[in-house]
Amino acid sequence: MLHRRLGRTDLTVAPLVFGANVFGWTADKTTSHALLDRFVGGGLNAIDTADVYSAWAPGNKGGESETIIGEWLKASGKRNDVVIVTKVGSPMGPGKKGLKARYIEEACEASLRRLGVETIDLYLSHWPDPETPHEESLSAYAKLKQAGKIRWCGASNLDAAQMRAALEAAQRCDLPRYEVLQPEYNLYDRAKFDGALRDFCMGEQIGVITYYSLAKGFLSGKYRSEADLGQSVRGGGVKAYLTPRGLRILEALDEVAAQHKAKPAEIALAWLIARAGVTAPIASATSPAQVDSLIAGARLALAPADIAKLDAASV
Repeated sequence: MLHRRLGRTDLTVAPLVFGANVFGWTADKTTSHALLDRFVGGGLNAIDTADVYSAWAPGNKGGESETIIGEWLKASGKRNDVVIVTKVGSPMGPGKKGLKARYIEEACEASLRRLGVETIDLYLSHWPDPETPHEESLSAYAKLKQAGKIRWCGASNLDAAQMRAALEAAQRCDLPRYEVLQPEYNLYDRAKFDGALRDFCMGEQIGVITYYSLAKGFLSGKYRSEADLGQSVRGGGVKAYLTPRGLRILEALDEVAAQHKAKPAEIALAWLIARAGVTAPIASATSPAQVDSLIAGARLALAPADIAKLDAASV
């Protein structure tokens, strides 16, 4: 499978990233390890997580996903075969959140311990922190990079103005800049990335890995009415997509999927992979069959007419 360079970094990734937010939530340790074995066995190589995953699950406190990944890395011996992406900044308890330099360094040490690695390949600021200047956060990343604890830094959920300000701060203070952005982006949710942010990332050669690439599962096609929402613990977050536009997108996905003998989710991922400015979408799986579908989507090439049909449905 052809790998893509992630922005200006020296990291290369297959055109689809495994979303490990399900680890410790809807996928237990044994299942998670089997999913990673299958994912990497299919030629894919990048895993996205965060320190806060999966704190929202009953009985969890955060760090579960990183711990499961760390145990898999140790058991499989595949550390050198994968790119590990994790994040800092989401609430992890009293006084443990945000992008202050001291906290970034503390949180990085905790992530390194849970992952059982010496170096994090890509470390992302999870959310904007209006209380902390970009220079302070980037100074912490510079220190971690110099110490060999991270290779590259990036950001998630920043808009065009915030990204521009961060890059200007990096240049002004001779600090590492954010080389990768992780925005919410999919066939339905296009407004936050299309336009100024996408143009900025392309102009600055910033790598882009998208989250909610299947619109919380809506683009899988399994939610077509409110009666379908109870199929999954994530169903409640899908209700907002059940609009005339959403159903129009599903219809276009069905048509293109039928032509390729593929699943709607595979087409939705293939559309993202083909989109200029996107390096790789992130998608999760909780079963071997779903992993196989992710692999199929990463290998699928859409024709210009397919892309035009999907674009027209999603405007």
